Amino acid sequence: MGRRRTRAVAVLVVLVTAAVLALPTIKRIVRDITLPLDYTSVIREQAREKHLDPALIAAVIYAETKFDARTSPTGALGLMQIEPATAEFLAHRSGGTGFQIADLAEPQVNISYGAYYLRYLLDHYGGNETLALAAYNGGQTNVDDWLARAHAAGVRFTVASIPFPQTRAYVQRVEHAQRSYAKQYGL
Repeated sequence: MGRRRTRAVAVLVVLVTAAVLALPTIKRIVRDITLPLDYTSVIREQAREKHLDPALIAAVIYAETKFDARTSPTGALGLMQIEPATAEFLAHRSGGTGFQIADLAEPQVNISYGAYYLRYLLDHYGGNETLALAAYNGGQTNVDDWLARAHAAGVRFTVASIPFPQTRAYVQRVEHAQRSYAKQYGL
């Protein structure tokens, strides 16, 4: 009986030790599945160049595609889901004379254009991330209209004021993911 008990305790100690040693790996695997992150060097580079929070860029990519580049049913392309018309506008504005829509399939180009667009929207809205994100998802014309209506009514525009439920949820999802990327990855 004593020998069996000693073996059982030894096996238990080995199992507990293995579990403790494997815990960081398990946590990393869970994090990578629930909060994926790729193209870190491109994200950091674009954040530096465009004076953006890298966690914001990662969060927009997460909200748009979860780092799985694809074409949306509306024709938006790549990791950051950039509409072709928006890409043409950005190419013209940034001096991208050799730009072609197919270039958006390249992660470097897509993240560069998406970061440029985020910077443009943040500048347009005086650094207000909520408004910039609402415009990224719901369109700048819509956000400008919502702001004008709120101003005319003498009320402050907030996330709760966004009339499109999808855009409201998008802004909240990006803001949550941004905090998560900063915390989990140190972006």
